[in-house]
Formats: sequence, structure tokens, C-alpha cells
Amino acid sequence: MLDLPMHRLIPKMAVPTIVSMLVTTVYNFADTYFVSHLGTTATAAVGVNFSLDNLIMTAGSFLAVGANSFIARLLGAKQDKKAAQVLSTAFFTAFFMGLLAMAAGLLFLEPLVRLLGATDTTVQYSMDYAGFVLLAAPFMASSFVLNHCLRSEGSAAFAMIGIAVGAILNIVLDPIFIFVFDLGVKGASIATAISKIVSFVILLTPYLRRHSLLYLSVRNIRYSREIISEVVKMGLPATLRSTLATLSMIVLNRMAGAYSDSVLAGMSVVNRIIMFPTAAILGFGQGFQPVAGFNWGAKRYDRVYKGFTFASATALIAGAIMGLLLAVFARPLIGLFTKTDAELIAIAVFSIRLQCLVKPIHSWSIVVNMLYSGLGKARGAAILSVTRQGLFLIPMLLILPALFAEWGLAAAQFASDILTMTVVVPLCVTIVKEIRRNMRFAEAENDPPVIESERVVS
Repeated sequence: MLDLPMHRLIPKMAVPTIVSMLVTTVYNFADTYFVSHLGTTATAAVGVNFSLDNLIMTAGSFLAVGANSFIARLLGAKQDKKAAQVLSTAFFTAFFMGLLAMAAGLLFLEPLVRLLGATDTTVQYSMDYAGFVLLAAPFMASSFVLNHCLRSEGSAAFAMIGIAVGAILNIVLDPIFIFVFDLGVKGASIATAISKIVSFVILLTPYLRRHSLLYLSVRNIRYSREIISEVVKMGLPATLRSTLATLSMIVLNRMAGAYSDSVLAGMSVVNRIIMFPTAAILGFGQGFQPVAGFNWGAKRYDRVYKGFTFASATALIAGAIMGLLLAVFARPLIGLFTKTDAELIAIAVFSIRLQCLVKPIHSWSIVVNMLYSGLGKARGAAILSVTRQGLFLIPMLLILPALFAEWGLAAAQFASDILTMTVVVPLCVTIVKEIRRNMRFAEAENDPPVIESERVVS
């Protein structure tokens, strides 16, 4: 963390995280792909439940992101015992929050899926899918903590393995439960739930076998003021981001469903496909975050600056390349989900290509957000978290469809990315100035004092 050049360290940390994020996206993509063979209505129903995944993720990411940021800074400052207390507190709290989400969701299942955007024609499919996913909610929520904290101590490769095995299992089980056992949408849900639980067990293994730097124990739970304050401070931006993402998805689903099941299914497919480049950049940013936090805690501000410069350039270039490829192959990708629904194809291709235009700046904004999170800058991280999903996307979802009907709905995410730059750029300038100022102070402290030689008066 303190010696390896940034162009080697960040990829080393980020590649396993990118794979983990992409594999997580495969969960949703595989379900949508196999369910699409059951028809447009079934595809729309699975899309509705994408918001349910976000709700469960909110329960875990609040603690996972907050713990990750704090643990990385504690390890940089050589406070391993306190870091282990943060891990245990976050893990067991996340499991309990997942239990609450499961109980509440199962108790109010039909109102829940209708709230998420299910229509009269998709409500039964949506309930079939949501039921088994909710049963896995405690394992999903606590898996987020295990995944993030393994990365914060440098075990990104093991975190990747845990997520990857679950995704591969999901892809194998989906066609078996959907078609062989003839369980339809319910079969996709069962396959997803089993896969999530298997991933949880794998991620938990290094802690149970004491093969990790930190250790997990009920005796380590500490609800101290410092731990609660730091986890909440840095977890709150992630919660705001997840909550607003869920809210915007609900608004999107409800508005799309008002046009037709084809529009609802089309936007569902768009979200599945666009998540691949987004997940790759999120994984890259999450690989960069503990590097920034560790070096900030160790007062190596020069390495924080070098890391951010490298991460920014990489995100911009990667975003441009992925956006170009996705725009070129948008129609064949949509064709994987339907061959006959012309309305679905048209709206989905239009939305994807618009979002590809802004993929470079969206990618860079993620890196800026991760920088704020890694350095423990809660206010800036919170502002960045609410900007795209809350400040701009939800208003665009309300304004643009009023002007351009379903085409405005398809363009809302593109418009929100453009507007987000008005907030990201000033915040980036502010944090870079602070890093450079700390670099100058550190250099002044490390330089030996200059002793002025005595003047010789002739």
C-alpha cells in the first residue's frame, strides 16, 4: 500500500473488485435473459424486482461502505484491534437489518411489489420472484460487509472468488429451475437466493478459519461513539445513493408501466445492460478507495494525489471505450431479450446509446465520489451521492416524459449525467487543493532545516 507504484497497486486492488462487480451484475443479467424466454410480461416483472435488490443492498451498503472506509484508515494508522471491532460490529448489524427487511417484505409482499412498480399484469410474477429473494436478504446484506472489508485489508482476490462462484452457480441453476423443473419466474428467484447464500458462506470462510488479517467475533461488537460516528458518517452517503437509486428506479418503473409492458421491459433490459460498464467503473473506484484511505491515514498525501490522477485518467479512457463498444452493439444486445417486440427494441436502443455518450464523465464522477469516501470526507461524499439520483435524475424523470413521452423517459439518465458535472467539477477542485496543501505541509515537515551560513565581513 505504501511502496508499490500506483499504476501497479490500483489495478492489483481493482481488478478483483471489477470482476466481483461484473459478476454481481451477471446475477441480474442471467435472470433477465432466461426469464425473457417466458415473454415480455415476465421480463417486466423481473425488472420491477431490480429495485428490491437495491433495497436489500441499502441495508448492507450503509454498514459495508462506512466500515470499509474506516477500516482502511485504521489499518494505515496501525490500529488493527479497533479495525476488527469495526468489522464485527458492521457484520452482525447488517445481518440483523437483513432479517428485518426479510420479515417486513414477506409480511407486505403484494403492497411491496406494487410500490416498486408492478402492474396488474405483472404483479403475480413480481411476487413469485420477490418471495425467495427476500428469504436470502440477511445473507445478502451481510455479504456486502464481508466483501468490502476483505478488500479494505487487501484480500480483494478472495472477495472476488466468493462473488464469482455464486454468479456461476446462478447461471447454472437458472435454466434448471426455470425450464427443467418448470418453475418459471419463481425458479429464477430460487436460483438467485441459493447463489447469494453460497457466496455468503464462501466470503465468511476466511474469517471462520482465521486466514484474514482481521477476525470476526460477537465479542468484538462495540457500539462506541467513535465507531458509530465514523461508520454512519461514511455509510450515510452510500445509503443516500442506494435509497435515491431505488426511488428513481421505482419512479422509472411506474412511469414506464403506465405506457406499456414493452416500455417497462425495455427500460428493465437497459438497466441490466448499462450496469456492465457502470459495474466495471464502480469496481475500479472501489479498488482505488482503500488505497486512497490507507495512504491518507499514513499521511502519504503524495501517493493519494498520484493515485487519484491515475484513477481519473483510467476512468475517462475506459468509460469512452466501453461507451463506444456498447453503442455499436446496442441492437444485437437488445436482440438477446426479444426478436419480435419492436417497441421494446426501439426504446431500449435509444436509451443505451444516449447513456453511452456520457459514460466517460459518469465514470470519472464515480472516481471523485470514491476519493471523498476513501478520505473520510462525509459532507462531500454525501453531496455527490445525492446529486445524480436525487437532485437531477428524479426531476428529469418527471420533466422529460411530460415533454417527450416515453422517449423523454428513456433520455432522463443521459440528462442527469450532464447536469451532475456542475457539482462534480467544483468538488473535485476543492479536494485536490486540500490534498496538494497537505503535500506541501508534509514536505516542509520532512525537509531538514536550512542553516544560513555566517556572513564573512571583509
